[in-house]
Amino acid sequence: MAGRRRVSGASVVALCLLLVSLVACGGGPATDAARAEVQSLLDRRAEAVLDRDAAAYAGTGTRAGFDNLRAVPLADWSYRVTALDRTGDSATASADLRYRVAGHDRSPVVTTRSLSLSRDRDGDWSVDSDRPARKSGQQLWDQGPARAVRGERSLVLGVGQPAGKLRDYAELADRAVPAVSDAWGPEWTRRVVVLVPGSLEGMAGLLGSPASSYRGIAAVTTGATGTDGPAPADRVIVNPDAFGLLGDPGRQVVLTHETAHVATRAHTSASTPLWLSEGFADWVGYRGGDRAPAEVAPELAYAVSRGEVPGALPEDEDFGFSGDADGLARAYEGGWLACRMIAGHWGEERLRAFYRAVGAHPSRDGAVENALAEVLDTTPEAFTLQWHDYIQDALT
Repeated sequence: MAGRRRVSGASVVALCLLLVSLVACGGGPATDAARAEVQSLLDRRAEAVLDRDAAAYAGTGTRAGFDNLRAVPLADWSYRVTALDRTGDSATASADLRYRVAGHDRSPVVTTRSLSLSRDRDGDWSVDSDRPARKSGQQLWDQGPARAVRGERSLVLGVGQPAGKLRDYAELADRAVPAVSDAWGPEWTRRVVVLVPGSLEGMAGLLGSPASSYRGIAAVTTGATGTDGPAPADRVIVNPDAFGLLGDPGRQVVLTHETAHVATRAHTSASTPLWLSEGFADWVGYRGGDRAPAEVAPELAYAVSRGEVPGALPEDEDFGFSGDADGLARAYEGGWLACRMIAGHWGEERLRAFYRAVGAHPSRDGAVENALAEVLDTTPEAFTLQWHDYIQDALT
């Protein structure tokens, strides 16, 4: 047939040998060997971090970041290579970094790192850079040297913050922990880690999101929800720009609110609506205070004064940091008043049981409905109507 030509047996053998060579260079045993070598290198690097051995750390590559970690009390630090993209004597590794803060984390923080590597003439790999992966947030020490202040029940880690200011945060957190235990119960770690970056932009970097998403937000809490095993490694991350605008009572409410999220994390799941998780945290934050409901919920109070009483509990999307500050405030206030109503009408123990029952449900569908029936002996319709009337009575 036109266009075809015969290939000799010798050519076939040579072609097969060439293919075997290409496989070895591109994605087979050679790549596996390089991956094992890089894993061994990162194991040595992790050991140097835990041993505080600057010379051993420098022996694995760039020393950048080592000094930033000096003040952080670490119980564990390890890498697991998940992918290696190699081109000759250069490579980029993706690795899961797992670490625990001593005295606070029962389970590790897990974050993805991107590491650039090079190989010398002797065939030894070294780390040229270690940075957050594309869609991962920074760690605090990525932003500069971390400073640590220990409280009785707290650890505050800050970058670009004076020690005196970090001690203020520790005092707020130390007061928050027993307040949360009194409201929720003692079945949690009763310890909290607070991260204080240098600015709003630093907070956004830790969260891997644009700064505009958190402008005006004083603090957030991160951590895995609904864990059946050891308590997750939660972090309270502060926006120092917004936090600094608050008075002392407001700062205490914020730290207590965020600490409540830490305490309830294991009982918060995809089944838990935000009106309940945020409303409960606000209820804990304001519990025991003497502020009138209209002071705590000024946006809803203003709406009620105009005859605009909400007819339904806030939806999850109402809690988005979309720029509608008034709408966001009304969502938080509505959730707080719902939890306040439960505590006042059914009792605080029922409120705690209701929270746990919702979070334990296998799916969002039916979670609130079942808990309303089983714990509060009511229906969604009756509960919503009672909440609607409660708002009017409390805010007028």
